[in-house]
Amino acid sequence: MIPYGKQNITEEDIQAVAKALKGDFLTQGPTILEFEKAFADYIGCNYAVAVSNGTAALHLSALALGVQEGDKVITTPITFAASANCIRYCGGEVFFSDIDSDTYLLDINKVEALLKAAPKGTYKGIVPVDFAGRAVNLEAFRKLADEYGLWILEDSCHSPGGYFVDSKGENQNCGNGNYADLAIFSFHPVKHIATGEGGMITTNDEKLYKKLLELRTHGITRDVSSFKNSVEFAVGQEVEEGASYPGWYMEMQHLGYNYRFTDFQAALGISQLSRADKGIERRREIAKKYADSFEKKSFIKVQSGFVEGHAYHLYVIEVENRIGLYNYLREHKIFAQIHYIPCHLMPYYKEQGWKEGDMFNAENYYKHCISLPMYPTLTNEEQDFVIEKIIQFYG
Repeated sequence: MIPYGKQNITEEDIQAVAKALKGDFLTQGPTILEFEKAFADYIGCNYAVAVSNGTAALHLSALALGVQEGDKVITTPITFAASANCIRYCGGEVFFSDIDSDTYLLDINKVEALLKAAPKGTYKGIVPVDFAGRAVNLEAFRKLADEYGLWILEDSCHSPGGYFVDSKGENQNCGNGNYADLAIFSFHPVKHIATGEGGMITTNDEKLYKKLLELRTHGITRDVSSFKNSVEFAVGQEVEEGASYPGWYMEMQHLGYNYRFTDFQAALGISQLSRADKGIERRREIAKKYADSFEKKSFIKVQSGFVEGHAYHLYVIEVENRIGLYNYLREHKIFAQIHYIPCHLMPYYKEQGWKEGDMFNAENYYKHCISLPMYPTLTNEEQDFVIEKIIQFYG
């Protein structure tokens, strides 16, 4: 069987988890802090907050950015539903904007047109997605966001290790915080770094970082300088002037959530992170082979291609008779996948007024797209077999 994506757990990974399990902490221990620092260093940002999954990362980010009832936020229809749902969790309204047919990313020109058509202040933020691992040009989006007073939440679930090249010719890593207020990552098994479940939020904003730490754990703080109740209340009796808060004392100052990570997951994450660069290198080798093999093939409408900075979580081709190819590959134990059903046409969002015809490029993409096997342990022989069967199907 050749799946579209697959985790790679090594003996070193297993030993790292076993060591954590033998330690003093299972959750919220020192290994999490170690993982957060290592990930921040890898991405090139100041702060990182590990959470229970990518959806939790999106939800906490929306909360930290202050999304509330009625706030209007723009995102892409070609993404996993959580990119939009996080806004709904906070009571906000999701406004989809179409993709660029060549990049599959949120089309900045269409976003600008949407903003220009409404009074300033209508929209609060943008959630661009580094879909398939291709980095959004956030420098351009930042300029647009600043013009309209918007925040940016970058969904980088597909793109740790990816980057775009800015106007100065410098590589800007996905999630580095230079242009987005917050960015999020996922550690689901098919992603670049696997911890079973898990997610990370990155930022360069210290205020947002501290807010995220509280929201991750029920809105509770142990920071003495921020306590609102008196020492007398905390102790439970009268105290002398200058008395300290007791060691057990803490305060829930916001409505937070239990979105905590575990130490043994963090240990796995650190081990996986140590070979992340090799994984990206292999993904790009696979992408180059696909791109070269399908170049000028008449049955290929569009393909991901070989793009600088692409992290290649997915390699997508667009073809006619997609269902025929999908079934043919499955007959040969090749389990390609479809990413994604346009989010605005999910029944939940259709109930809010979205309909077929609203996002022409996204809907046309969905009719033809198919994601091919893409993971570092895919062998040359397996990839050759996949390519052979696709070419064979189209004769």
